[in-house]
Amino acid sequence: MEKSIVCAVLEKLGSLIPEEIKQNVGMALGIEEEIRKMTNNFEEIKSVLEDAETKQVKDANVRNWLKKLKDVAYDVDDVLDEWNSAKLRSQLEKEERDVENGPLLKKIRYSISTFTSKSILYYNIAVKIKELNEVLDRLNIEKDRYKLDLEKEVEEPRRYLTASFIDEEEVYGRCEEIRNVVNMLVQENWSRILITTRKEKVAMIMGTKQANLFPLHTLSREECWSLLSRRALYGRAREEFQSLEDISRKIAEKCQGLPLAAKILGGLLQFKKTREQWQRVLDSEIWNLEEAEQDLFPPLFLSYYELPLALKQCISYCAVFPKDKILNKDELIKLWMAQNYLGEAQCKEMEIVGEEYFDELMMRSFFQDFRRAELDSGIVECKMHDIIHDFLQHLTKPDCLILVNHGFEELRVDSCYERARHVTLIREKTDLIDPTLMRGKAAPKDPKFIHVPADLGVYCFRKLRSLLVDSSNHDTSSLSTSLPMWCDQFTCLRTLNLSNSLFGDSIEELPDQIGNLVHLRYLNLKHNRKLKQLPESLCELCNLQTLNLTWCARLEELPCGMGKLINLRHLENEKTDLSLMAMPKGIGRLTCLQTLSVFVVTDGGSNEASTLGDLGNLLHLQGHLKISRLGIVGVTEAKKAKLQNKKGLRGLVLEFNGPKGLMLKRLRRGNDIGLLEALQPPLSLEKLEISCYCGPTVFPTWMKDLTKLRHVSLGFCFDLNVLPPLGKLQSLESLYIGGMGSLQNVGFEFLGVDGELLALSSSSIVAFPSLKHLEFRDMQEWDNWISSGGEEHISIMPHLCSLTIDSCPKLRSLPCYILQNTSLKQLDISQSPILSERCRKETGEDWLNICHIPSIIIDGLCIQVNSSCIEEFGVLQLQPLNSSLLNSNDLIEAFRQD
Repeated sequence: MEKSIVCAVLEKLGSLIPEEIKQNVGMALGIEEEIRKMTNNFEEIKSVLEDAETKQVKDANVRNWLKKLKDVAYDVDDVLDEWNSAKLRSQLEKEERDVENGPLLKKIRYSISTFTSKSILYYNIAVKIKELNEVLDRLNIEKDRYKLDLEKEVEEPRRYLTASFIDEEEVYGRCEEIRNVVNMLVQENWSRILITTRKEKVAMIMGTKQANLFPLHTLSREECWSLLSRRALYGRAREEFQSLEDISRKIAEKCQGLPLAAKILGGLLQFKKTREQWQRVLDSEIWNLEEAEQDLFPPLFLSYYELPLALKQCISYCAVFPKDKILNKDELIKLWMAQNYLGEAQCKEMEIVGEEYFDELMMRSFFQDFRRAELDSGIVECKMHDIIHDFLQHLTKPDCLILVNHGFEELRVDSCYERARHVTLIREKTDLIDPTLMRGKAAPKDPKFIHVPADLGVYCFRKLRSLLVDSSNHDTSSLSTSLPMWCDQFTCLRTLNLSNSLFGDSIEELPDQIGNLVHLRYLNLKHNRKLKQLPESLCELCNLQTLNLTWCARLEELPCGMGKLINLRHLENEKTDLSLMAMPKGIGRLTCLQTLSVFVVTDGGSNEASTLGDLGNLLHLQGHLKISRLGIVGVTEAKKAKLQNKKGLRGLVLEFNGPKGLMLKRLRRGNDIGLLEALQPPLSLEKLEISCYCGPTVFPTWMKDLTKLRHVSLGFCFDLNVLPPLGKLQSLESLYIGGMGSLQNVGFEFLGVDGELLALSSSSIVAFPSLKHLEFRDMQEWDNWISSGGEEHISIMPHLCSLTIDSCPKLRSLPCYILQNTSLKQLDISQSPILSERCRKETGEDWLNICHIPSIIIDGLCIQVNSSCIEEFGVLQLQPLNSSLLNSNDLIEAFRQD
């Protein structure tokens, strides 16, 4: 960990330009020499850090020396970051002055004032560097007492482009235990609750009787070796497997039958290529550790100390999260990025590095309980085993701290945590406790502890780099009085998470002091629904990389100076488009932007707002983009957006609504066809949603070229009277169609099959070859779903798994190609009385045609259920990309009014 920080500092020191130093500070302080000396000190210390990090496990003196080194390295990093931030702000101010048209005299006065303030700032930075160098000199001398060995080899950065996934569901051993537990559960004819815990005391507290306890014993030697070798020897040649089998069995014995130890060591050995490397693991001194969890900590220590430097930082940071917390992979990568664990890469590199780091930590079994995305099977969330969490907290003490706050109570914290760098503040509800009962009953002062005010008082944690406020059991409204003080005192923060509970009361404003957090890279304001605007001082955060405004549903505007946030990579503003009036001028300058959830279009009449064409500069946009209020934009402006050049886009939502959102009728209706053509997305697009479109059909010429398009949603296209030929889309897997108020017939054209071509063809043609899920909703006038005719030459929806029809009151029947579809596993019909009657069990006209379908739901009642189908689908409800437009008859009528 210490070596990682030192390496990061050395990288920043190397980026300082001597000429720039002389220009801003001068040679009076000898700052150039001080920087050279600091670099040499860190280089000398770095050469022994590998040995020091190993010896600290047993040697308390080395451990204390490393703590002091870490503190000074953090302080140096803060000073250098302050220097770079001042330089960046100076460049931005110069650019602003250059474009201004003010009087020359005013510009000269401003330049003199700016030069003076800059000189004072640089002078103060130079003084700090001199003071820190003195501390570093002493640490460099002190290291010689500990007889630390020089580093033997330089570690090369390792990047693994792919991660072979080993089946986590495979179980080794436990067959007998599984049978016994099942027998215990089915002995009695009533419901049972199964509690799993590592501690018998917990089971007893939960009311478990002694007779019902089932102690889970350790794995046998053979089972333990099977689990370890499955990971360690995965994918190796037979000869290599045989040459390593004997030593792998010896290492497996050291796991003492503990499954987690076997998994972790297997993950470690997977990256060891030679027998000599395996032998070093077997002979490591770490096996002789005496710690609280002696039988498990040695494997964890081994795996941790074998990690590359960057991965040590990444996994150590996870100690700041509460136990059993669900970790979102993308958010975790952004948090790593904010702490500079992923390097100072350029616009599109750091997130890729973060993905690779996550994959390797996954392969080494530091993460578990993965949840995968339904659409692309990529890992979305994970957890850490509680023992790994305990280990990381032990390892990172006192850097990482979790505090639980009950609102009015003073927090009692071990004094060693006073210089904590990363803190999670968990805020619990206090409704059931009377604060007056606690008055005068505070814990007695103890020199071993620091007594922290409930709002994290100004005298503690001044060096914080992360403050994560967990309001999942509370809300953020009570933080309003604390925020100004936090912003004044916690000026080293890189990460500030103020996200709110889902339905809790929220803060109403962000203080102007937020601009003091010059080091801030990550700011999360998610779910603060009362937040209406952000202070202009936010735009002084020139290092900001991530700004999360998701579900800030009353946010009316973004700061005018957003264009100054030139390092911003992720602007997450989903669910703000109904309140947000415009995007501020300067969005086009944010050329590092990768995430932009929502872009609200204006007609170009305001000098303070961005236009759709400003999207043209944002070439690195990735993921999903929603563009709303397209009903007021012209074709020329739409072409300037250059959506087809944004190769990283995977999902696109196009809302052709008006200037005040959904409730006002559209005044311009003839422009949508050309406008949709101009909004051509990249060929890599996988998801497309189009809503409030006013053309007679919706199949632009570019749609047939989207060979990777898997999910389509069409909603509230009130003038649409013919469905587009979506059957031509070869990769389409899910299709949602809803709110088509004028549509009466779904016919042959929907399949996308040319009639003349069909007559001439001697082979079968496939329509919707990949479609699995089909959903129709709110189709009030739809009465006829026409069979194609000539089905003998057409294969239609051969892989369809689920069909949902909701609120289609006039629909008379299902076509033959649906009734005879043998792949269909689930049919869900609701608020469609004619169709419901035809499909009624036993008596319905179509019952014999659909009774082969395993799961049939009519008006919310499961009239036929197959347990294997439930296991596969669960409650299957296909939702469009933007589900806020669903089931709103009143909304439809508002649109249809003339």
